[in-house]
Formats: sequence, C-alpha cells, structure tokens
Amino acid sequence: MIRSIVFTSVFSALGSVVAAAEPEVLFATHCAVCHGDDRLGGLGPALIPESLRRLKGDKLEAVITHGRDATQMPAFGDQLSTKDIATLAAFLHEPLPEIPVWDAAKIESTLVQNEDYIAPAGPEHKADPLNLFVVVETGDHHISVLDGDTLEVLNRLPTPLAVHGGPKFSPDGRYVFVMSRDGWVQKVDLWNMSEVARVRAGVNSRNIAMSGDGKWLAVANYLPMTLTILSTEDLSVAEVKDIVGKNGEASRVSAVYQAPPRESFVLALKDVPEIWEVFYGEDPPFYGFVHDFRDEGPLGYDESFPVRQITLPDVLDDFFFSQDYEYVMGASRDGQGGQVVDLVIGHKIADLDLPGMPHLGSGITWERDGTTVMATPHLRDGVLSVIDMETWETVDQITTEGPGFFLRSHVNSNYLWADVFFGPNRDVMHVIDKQSLEIVKTLRPAPGKTAAHVEFDRYGKYVLVSLWDEDGAVIVYDAATLEEIKRLPMVKPSGKYNVFNKITFSAGTSH
Repeated sequence: MIRSIVFTSVFSALGSVVAAAEPEVLFATHCAVCHGDDRLGGLGPALIPESLRRLKGDKLEAVITHGRDATQMPAFGDQLSTKDIATLAAFLHEPLPEIPVWDAAKIESTLVQNEDYIAPAGPEHKADPLNLFVVVETGDHHISVLDGDTLEVLNRLPTPLAVHGGPKFSPDGRYVFVMSRDGWVQKVDLWNMSEVARVRAGVNSRNIAMSGDGKWLAVANYLPMTLTILSTEDLSVAEVKDIVGKNGEASRVSAVYQAPPRESFVLALKDVPEIWEVFYGEDPPFYGFVHDFRDEGPLGYDESFPVRQITLPDVLDDFFFSQDYEYVMGASRDGQGGQVVDLVIGHKIADLDLPGMPHLGSGITWERDGTTVMATPHLRDGVLSVIDMETWETVDQITTEGPGFFLRSHVNSNYLWADVFFGPNRDVMHVIDKQSLEIVKTLRPAPGKTAAHVEFDRYGKYVLVSLWDEDGAVIVYDAATLEEIKRLPMVKPSGKYNVFNKITFSAGTSH
C-alpha cells in the first residue's frame, strides 16, 4: 500500500507524461491505491472482467469519467483525457494472466492467530458488556470500543484494511467479527478487547453474516464467486460454495444476511435473478420443488449447508426483512422499484413503489396507526419512503434536503434520524416524528462535514452521530431533548454498532 501511494504521487506530478502513458501506468497512477496493484481489490473492488460484467462498452468509461453514485468512486473526467479513459477501460476488461485460487486450503493457509491472546474467564472491564459500541474508524483502519453508559472510549484496536459492512456479534455479545473489502475476517474478544485471530476468506468481499446459533460466519464474495462459511470458534473453513445459478451462470454475491428464525443465510446475487437460502440448522425445511435435501442436490451441494434457489423476475442486490423474516423486500441498484418475496412459498408477492435507488439495507420498522411500517432512504432522491408492511403500499414520502444513506430509531424513541449523505447538504441530520412523519428538527453538527450513521444505546437514551471526516468525531445527543452532550474525536468514524441492539435485532437498527 505504501508503494502504491508513492507510485501514485510520483506519476501525478508528471502531468502530461501520464496523459500519454501506457494503460498499466494509468492504472498504477490513478487506480492502484484503492483497487490494489494486482487489480484484485483493496478499498475499492477488484477491477477485472469478472467484476465488471455490468459495465461493458462505454458504461465503464462513464463511471471513470463521472464517478459512481453511492460509492467512494470519484470522477476522473477532469484529470484524464477521453483517449486515456478509453484506454484504461479497455485494460480493465482484459483478463488477469492468472485468477487466484481461493479454496478452503488457501483460506486456511492465511489464518493468523494472535499469540498474545489469552482467553479471559469473564469481562475484564466494568462496562455493561451488552451496552458497548464498536465504532469503525475507516480513516486509519481501527475500531474503538465505547462504553454506552459512561460514553468513554475503553480501547482502540487496529483492523484489516478498509473494513466494509457492519460488524457482527456473537449471540452472547462477547465476540465481534469485522471484515475488510479484501476478504480478511477479524475476530475480537470484547471481554478483554483483544484480537483473537484473522483469516482471509475471499479476495474481494462484500459483507458477513452470523448464524442465529452463533456457530457459523458466512462471507459474501465477489471474487472468487463464492460463499465462504467459517466456524466462529476457530475461523476454520466449514465450506466454500461456488455460486452458480439455475441457468449455469456464475454470480457474485452482493450480500449475505442472517435469518435466525429460519436457521438460514439469505444471499443477494449480483448477476443472476435468484435469491439463495442456505440452511445451517440440523433439520432444514423440505422444499421438494427446489432441492431434495435428503440427497445431494442437482448442483452437488451436500447435507451440511443445503441450498434453496428462488427464481426472481429481476436481479436484487439490496434487501430488507420483516421482523419475522418471512418476507424479504428487495431492490436493484440499477432499478426504479422493488419486490416483496415470501420466503415460505418462495415467490414474489408484490411490487414496491420505490423510485430513486432505494437503500433498503438501511431500512427500519416501527408501529404506527395500528400497523407496522417500514422506511427507507433513497440514494438518488431527497426523499424517505414509508411502506405499510401489510399492504406493501406507500404510506408517505418524506421530503428531505438531499439523498440519504442511513436511518435509525429505537423502540423507546419517538423519533427516527435520517442523514443527507449525498450532495451539498451532507452536513444535515433530520429528526422525524414517527407518528406524524414530520421533520421536527434539522441538525447541522459540523457545517461542511458529512453527518452520517446514527446508532442508539441499548436503552434509547443516547443517540450517536458520526462526523464522516478524517478529523471527525462521534457526537452524542440526548435522545429525548435532542441536545448535544459530548464529542469524542475519531478518525472518519463510518459506523457505530451497539451490542444489545444488534444481537436482539432491534426494529430500529439494520440487521
């Protein structure tokens, strides 16, 4: 990484020389620092044909020129000529000389144990173990552990490069697992706040999910196109599943989610119009119209983690689940709507009116007027959509000062908090009454700095907001009065995760 940054700086200084450079030099200059010297990913995803299947022709050139919505991909149209952009796009569509093999043996060869770790007999701190926060600081690749009662930082630990997706906690709240974009999974013991071990489960990965019984950790991979299932006890490999649709086409995994009542993982696939449900329980349900779990299925999966494939009308890569996990609401980043799929019968049952690139993964639910409603932000439009979870109709659309990324609330709070992550008003945080759906207060914690990602403590007493900046902070508010209490300096704190809210699957937080 240091070499990449130095290389980038040298060539940036050359100016016109870079403009006439070979594609390898263009890549090293402008791309390698985020996407890796070998194009296999780092802060950004892998830039190889297998990862760019939807960006063929001039689509990839457009992304390089203009950047990409809802990502950290910047625009290079002012830095590179049209010719250089075309040259670079063509280079990225060229296959690598060799695709790395990342099977069980390779994964296990990367396992690193912390030799200084000694398992404690109990918590070695005085904080409430279930009211801890894990704060991901992407600015310098650390996590901070915060006491949710005293609002003090208890410890700070280094993580793998570019942690991506929310950390996952064991059901008892003792262990937290974090994952980086380049596939490293780290296990941390919150009793003594020490790293236990880490392993690289993929080359370019999206997120992780914890099984309801706490035994398994599933890792969604773009490269290779697999789902890796690890034992949470020792990070050994339980299985590596190749992701191949019913039509024989391989697919990247956009995300993996836990569905605890169903004893399954649910997969969003990037390239195939299917949902996969992977069962880990001892007695998975029998869906004869999909797979016979009593024998090996048609794709050769064995009895340990049987698979159910549900065909959809369209590819979905962003999900939200009902609280009972019977229904999944899905949307495609390329689409202008959504679908509701009944996981019991395995079919789409409704369409959703969700314009403007909905971000369902940040949706929340609450009770309103005798029914359960769900709200989701939109990544392109300044609006929050509120959906009736029984009729699937849009109840209201709340106008905001710009497109948002995260929503949060708590069962003990009258409000939901919505950021305005994209656009000129990214420093805004809206506080909205959950019954009237009116904005009751608009906060600007730090003018000019992005305010994002809210999390409540376990009791709903405090609200924590991130200043998404290298010179950032976690700002603590009183959840009732909406007054600021304190600021904790942090290095670009991208997200905060409360142990209790996460392990109880609180309706006010993402799962």
